[in-house]
Amino acid sequence: MPHLEDFYANKLRGALGLTDAESVLDLRGAAWAKAEASLNDMLERSRFAKGKTVAVRLEPPPEGGGETLFQPVGRLLLDAKRRGWVDRLQTLPAEDGLGFYIALAGKPEKTA
Repeated sequence: MPHLEDFYANKLRGALGLTDAESVLDLRGAAWAKAEASLNDMLERSRFAKGKTVAVRLEPPPEGGGETLFQPVGRLLLDAKRRGWVDRLQTLPAEDGLGFYIALAGKPEKTA
């Protein structure tokens, strides 16, 4: 069996990350209110534009444990997926840190 480079093996596994995204929304160090506003703004604007992919970066948990934005951001993105605004939602690969890779649906094409 031929050897696959990690880049191609990750593509087959579905491990899309920072280098695969068209843009990055860096929420590291942001408070929940700012993060929520940024995400809602991105999602709202995406409804009227062409679909694109975005990597959302989050702060890792503090040493010794603690809360992060991972769960509340995940809930918000899952809700957007249910509404049809997000086509694909997955976590970033471990080497890219904590966050999500999302494919925004964009504006639906008119069928006439």
